[in-house]
Amino acid sequence: MKKTALITGATSGIGKATAALFSEQGFTLILCGRRQERLDALKGKLSKKTEIHTLNFDVRNREEVFKAIASLPEAFSQIDVLVNNAGNAHGLDPIQNGSLDDWDAMLDINVKGLLYVSKAVIPDMVKRQAGHIINIGSLAGKEVYPKGNVYCASKHAVDALNQGMRKDLNAYGIRVGAINPGLVETEFSDVRFKGDTERASTVYQGYDALKAEDIAEIIHFVVTRPYHVNIADLLVLPTAQASSTILKKEL
Repeated sequence: MKKTALITGATSGIGKATAALFSEQGFTLILCGRRQERLDALKGKLSKKTEIHTLNFDVRNREEVFKAIASLPEAFSQIDVLVNNAGNAHGLDPIQNGSLDDWDAMLDINVKGLLYVSKAVIPDMVKRQAGHIINIGSLAGKEVYPKGNVYCASKHAVDALNQGMRKDLNAYGIRVGAINPGLVETEFSDVRFKGDTERASTVYQGYDALKAEDIAEIIHFVVTRPYHVNIADLLVLPTAQASSTILKKEL
């Protein structure tokens, strides 16, 4: 039976790579993002392979989230797989120098945004007693590194929410799991360093970072396991990375 997947943050990075792979594997897709032009381009490309519906909203905006998901056409209304991928890091400062705007952005997107989307989708899964939720966490949700303070806190919250969801939704047969990547070469660092592309590019130099496609393949593997298998919590690092602060770079 063909399944429908809703992917947040679908216009770049892991979300975009997951959308591309899922389209090849026959999933019906609901692609969500803030940039309509990117959503349109992605739909134009992937609609040759499967049915696509796009939703343009900011996960930080509670009203936009619920209005957008409530607007889904009947053919897309049953969401079998939710990929909570939307997330960002802003700044890399010691706690005493941190920007309040950066803190708000990280907590609003990484924590509250994930909650809003989940709240809009979960009730129908509960009603059907079926569904699969994948929360994209981070190595930063498993350990704290210098100057990572609020970003790490937001991803620790995702880790806790993943565990809480799994426990609360167990009675309804809903699978819940998290994929926690280490260093992945995407637009992530461009956002963290606010368009300083030179600084962002140095993050991925001297070693082979994970690619968005690597994580997409893992997400696909997780959601295609037999129903009795739930991969609850998975940490994925590039071979060169042992922890947030230990990284083997070539000289």
